[in-house]
Amino acid sequence: MSERIALVTGGTRGIGAAVARALASEGYRAAATYAGNEAKARAFTEETGIRTYRWDVSDYEACKAGIAQVEEDLGPVDVLVNNAGITRDAPFHRMTPEQWREVIDTNLTGLFNMTHVVWPGMRARKFGRVINISSINGQKGQFAQANYAAAKAGDIGFTKALSQEGARAGITVNAICPGYINTEMMSTIPEKVMAEQILPQIPLGRLGEAEEIARCVLFLASESAGFITGSTLTANGGQYLH
Repeated sequence: MSERIALVTGGTRGIGAAVARALASEGYRAAATYAGNEAKARAFTEETGIRTYRWDVSDYEACKAGIAQVEEDLGPVDVLVNNAGITRDAPFHRMTPEQWREVIDTNLTGLFNMTHVVWPGMRARKFGRVINISSINGQKGQFAQANYAAAKAGDIGFTKALSQEGARAGITVNAICPGYINTEMMSTIPEKVMAEQILPQIPLGRLGEAEEIARCVLFLASESAGFITGSTLTANGGQYLH
């Protein structure tokens, strides 16, 4: 069991919620951020006991203030899971500058904002785990997701570069690229589309579960993964081999 402090962005729903729960179950003092759904966050805290904090990861000053509050409440952040993400899908010829900017600001710049704030403390303590949730679509691309795919590919580049800086300070930096995961977002897809277009692409023949991604995070956060850094862990049921 670990008593380290773990912070999960976008941690009250979907993959993020599963990650926060898993970390708490392993003894981490877990906290989760959320962007706006107060009711969902309140229910999550009531159910799990995990503290939740509201701020926008695309806002650097908000990240500084939010992390300062987390560290005052719980202690210095040892494990950062950069999970927060949004989509603003559109074919490129219809994509607006705002749709591009919103996705890049949250899904890529958000990693800089969050990690930059906790990095000095991790370096000083000679320990840190930064785990970035990228996506299969950052590896292979996806129609109508030039913004999302660019941001998620950028997350992988960020991971590779930063891992080289963190290594001597005892900080590992890794990425996880989930494929199609059974979350609220996927539940909106029509059954016919799921059966005829999505599942046939996945050799395992099913969606992944958020808990399966959470177990990837637990491994990368653990002492057992201390020699793994700069890596991309692909969890997509064999849909894309990279």
